Amino acid sequence: MNADELETLIKKLLAKGITVLVLVIGPAGQVMGVEPGGSASPPAISAEPNPTAPTPGAGSGQATAPTTPGTGKTGIDSGDSGDSGDSDRSDTAGQDAGGTGGGSDAGSGDGTTNATGSPATGTGGGGAGVSTGQGPTAAEALGWGNPVRADDFTGGTEGWSIYDGPGHAGNGRRTPDAVSISDGTLTITGDSEGNTAGMAWTPGQKYGRWEGRVKAPASDPSYNALLLLWPDAENFPEGGEVDFMEMMDSTRQKTNLFLHYGADNSQVSGDVEIDATQWHNWAVEWTADHIAAFVDGEQWWKTTDTSILPPGPMHLCIQLDWFPKGGGAQASTMQVDWVKQYAIDGASSGGTGKQSDAGG
Repeated sequence: MNADELETLIKKLLAKGITVLVLVIGPAGQVMGVEPGGSASPPAISAEPNPTAPTPGAGSGQATAPTTPGTGKTGIDSGDSGDSGDSDRSDTAGQDAGGTGGGSDAGSGDGTTNATGSPATGTGGGGAGVSTGQGPTAAEALGWGNPVRADDFTGGTEGWSIYDGPGHAGNGRRTPDAVSISDGTLTITGDSEGNTAGMAWTPGQKYGRWEGRVKAPASDPSYNALLLLWPDAENFPEGGEVDFMEMMDSTRQKTNLFLHYGADNSQVSGDVEIDATQWHNWAVEWTADHIAAFVDGEQWWKTTDTSILPPGPMHLCIQLDWFPKGGGAQASTMQVDWVKQYAIDGASSGGTGKQSDAGG
């Protein structure tokens, strides 16, 4: 083998990751170099494993760095548990984020403000009604502090008075059979005969804040989905009514508000364009000088007319009300992920309630 062939062979071996040791054997078995003016004798080649070469069967041949226990991050940190998953309930029962102290009065002006528009498009439709997270809330945005009570419906309907009697304005029937809970999501179903449901969270309080996470698929035009405040004294209409989320539009692309007041059941109202088939957080703030409505932490309606504010304690109600339009109705639903109630300075608790005959 001449020098060129030897060089070529060595390069091939080195390319394969093999260390090559070349020995030139001279007389008497001594190791020699190439004699000046002469040619080397055929070398004896010793091949040794390359300690940096990949081990057969180790995969792609890329070296794998050692893993030190405890240095990695698997899944979601415990502090992130509220950011993903089927449903965020990490702040239930008094663990709300946000500051303490009084709320913030967003907006100003006299009389009734009806600000239409789309404050939030919302995401998180979720499968089978399961919420994909808490989303932005008025409680966090305005620093409402911790709720005085909260319900995420993982424990059933304990603490609620479920209606059992005639439906809105005597139409259809409100029955506990129309209420169901699955995976911590409350569902109220209204059927083609007007059998539906409503439920009251008593006792209430005079002044306060309430917030709930709701979605409602497109429905029959005869079904309205509501979150509302109803008087503990059961003295409607004098005691007032605050429908701070009433979905009248069957496509659920516009949501209404109605504030009822006075012995003649006078009303002021507003509406907001939003895709309510997706999860959104609906809230109301009631103080001695105003009532304001919020969706996903943004104010969309407010009145500072104190002459039309409720005179006594109110409690939260969830209702899917039937307003028959003639002919058969298609089954419709509304779903609630959680609800929370907050106190404010000067708030007082009320008594117990029964059922409301609410509706816009």
